[in-house]
Amino acid sequence: MSEQQHRHKAGFETRAIHAGYEPDPITGAVIPPIFATSTFKQDGVGGLRGGYEYSRSANPTRTALEGNLAALEEGEAGFAFASGLAAEDTLVRAVCRPGDHVVLPGDAYGGTFRLFDKVEKAWGLAHTAAPVFDTAAVGAAMQPGRTKLVWIETPTNPLLNIADIAALARVAHDAGALLVVDNTFASPYLQQPLTLGADVVVHSTTKYCGGHSDVIGGALVVRDLELAEQIAFHQNSIGAVAGPFDSWLVLRGLKTLAVRMDRHCDNAERVVDFLVGHAKVGDVFYPALSGHPGHQVAAQQMRRFGGIVSFRVKAGEQAAVDVCGRAEVFTLGESLGGVESLIEHPGRMTHASVAGTELEVPGDLVRLSVGIESADDLVADLDRALG
Repeated sequence: MSEQQHRHKAGFETRAIHAGYEPDPITGAVIPPIFATSTFKQDGVGGLRGGYEYSRSANPTRTALEGNLAALEEGEAGFAFASGLAAEDTLVRAVCRPGDHVVLPGDAYGGTFRLFDKVEKAWGLAHTAAPVFDTAAVGAAMQPGRTKLVWIETPTNPLLNIADIAALARVAHDAGALLVVDNTFASPYLQQPLTLGADVVVHSTTKYCGGHSDVIGGALVVRDLELAEQIAFHQNSIGAVAGPFDSWLVLRGLKTLAVRMDRHCDNAERVVDFLVGHAKVGDVFYPALSGHPGHQVAAQQMRRFGGIVSFRVKAGEQAAVDVCGRAEVFTLGESLGGVESLIEHPGRMTHASVAGTELEVPGDLVRLSVGIESADDLVADLDRALG
């Protein structure tokens, strides 16, 4: 079976395990080795074996990961980076120039907002925030001829708003811009934005792709080969690439992505059932809820609704902080997407960088990354934490 046939005919779980790597022809190893080397012997000047010369440019372990990610997102090329933010910055440098403009989510991940507001802005790149759930508002925020990227998250972090990917792709393309979708929350298993018209998918592979809270990484996946060439040039020129051991860890995590995500979703649904109607809980943010404004769109473009749940504590900010501090099975910590459940206060932790801006999150908000432990234990822990 050719790689093209393998990617487009095999099921997701099969691609997750096999795509990007064939068993080693010499040893038969079914798992890619960790090629811990900086350079490669050449067979004469310019005579490269398999195209490898220096591991910043390419490394066989990273190549396997990049091929796997491309197959899972149904793209044509994948690129692995040292972090999600490294992937984002490399994309921006490849596509934008000083004086250009980007539309960002109205509740973007704090690190993404910081990158654009404190780093790219100083480079001469302007940005406007718009609510991704409002297609018309995103269109109104665009500056035709100047806007190069429409950057969305769906679901968003941490309010779990839903963007209509297909509709926003049309809005972006009509204005000559690219649609970039941060697919970290959904993972490739729950959502494939490229199949809905997006041009670029971004991942923090630290999260669900790696899945075990033991690696930092990022990725880009694209459909267009000309854009892929631009990104490849900048990936090599900037050099913020994923190392071979980090690539190996993410590749290992992707093999179990489907089964992990199903358990994350199962547990999140149990947690949501507990939170809805709880006397001390206000709004609960989760796209599976029929009252969620993005429920219908999410149901159309996602396989399931994910493992992230956010909620507001009725008694206010300090009560929300106290809930985070009292949890035991839910570990107090930043990040998300690992097998263990995490709890955090976005306003003081992951989203502190947007305090005082138009992207500031409610002070009474708590975000949960629901892991794959026993759902009964998770519900009991939240019951105790809420008092």
